[in-house]
Amino acid sequence: MAKILVVDDEKAIRSTLKEILEYEHYSVIDAADGIEALELVKNDQFDVILLDIKMPRMDGMEVLDEILKISDVPVVMISGHGTIETAVEAIKKGAYDYIAKPLDLNRLLITIRNALDKSFLVNEAKMLRRKVFKQYEMIGESPAINQIKEMIVRVAPTDARVLITGDNGTGKELVARWLHEQSNRAANPFVEVNCAAIPSELIESVLFGHEKGSFTSAIRQRKGDFEQANGGTLFLDEIGDMSLSAQSKVLRALQENKIMRVGGEKEIPVDVRVIAATNKNLKVEIENKNFREDLYHRLNVIPIHVPSLSERIDDIPILADYFMEQFCQNSGKPPMYFDQEALDHLQQIRWTGNVRELRNVVERLTILCDGKITGEDVKKYAMV
Repeated sequence: MAKILVVDDEKAIRSTLKEILEYEHYSVIDAADGIEALELVKNDQFDVILLDIKMPRMDGMEVLDEILKISDVPVVMISGHGTIETAVEAIKKGAYDYIAKPLDLNRLLITIRNALDKSFLVNEAKMLRRKVFKQYEMIGESPAINQIKEMIVRVAPTDARVLITGDNGTGKELVARWLHEQSNRAANPFVEVNCAAIPSELIESVLFGHEKGSFTSAIRQRKGDFEQANGGTLFLDEIGDMSLSAQSKVLRALQENKIMRVGGEKEIPVDVRVIAATNKNLKVEIENKNFREDLYHRLNVIPIHVPSLSERIDDIPILADYFMEQFCQNSGKPPMYFDQEALDHLQQIRWTGNVRELRNVVERLTILCDGKITGEDVKKYAMV
């Protein structure tokens, strides 16, 4: 049952609204002024708030400001003394809607239903965001991983560019996502570009976009990833595989914070934090004339090296238990666990595919085994 807070200094209006809304099967709590309302909002969860504007002790507009600081609940302003200017001001401040007194019952109920829909979508988005973030949780307590976590805490709130290095499967994307999620840009897009997976003749169009007719298959205008990541983070994965031509344009974009679409004539300003990652030794690539040294120095403001799994074997039991719990939950299987011999065997394996390979093996064991996973199970299924 949706919970609604009614805030009005007139007792008759509060009583009438409460009676009508409870008849519509809503749970209703009322407050006589803004100060009482703020205490209720701080200590309880509401789905919609109906807030009068003209009240003693604290004006409704002031109450709206305070509510928006502590909650994202939809607030519908109501007033018998309002004007168009008042309504516009309320909406600009962040109110969901404005209804003048005397209240039109049908409009009020429709507005509440729409506000509840918004409240539901906001809560669902939060839940999905938490679920996605949990999926990219950084697991491990080894000194190497703790050092990376500390680095992320320091670097994330800044706009400094980060170059993440490490072997395939070590979790470079994970570090990039954590940097984004803990930054001031977390509410804005995180756009990932796999530079190794895009043909060299298309990489510039992907990154910078193109104008209609700029090449044969450009049948419509397209925004590039730099524009799509505006205000957020652009993650250039496998940057070492980017063509020299694209490298020069990326360098220019980083220097000037402007891009130009393929076939375009107008420069477009962009506000993007760039995080790059590679499994290659870029200094060797520079010597071999495959990577621009000036771009390397632009990207390598904060270097973060992600260790291979063989450099953090103490984390293998923690990772194995974490993956096992995830797979059991997702597949609906009863809880499973590793015995000590199984964990010992996992720690002795040479994980050439790093964390990604360990995750695949744990998934295989979850599917093929039940209950306790023993050392014999690991010998039988992990070495395939």
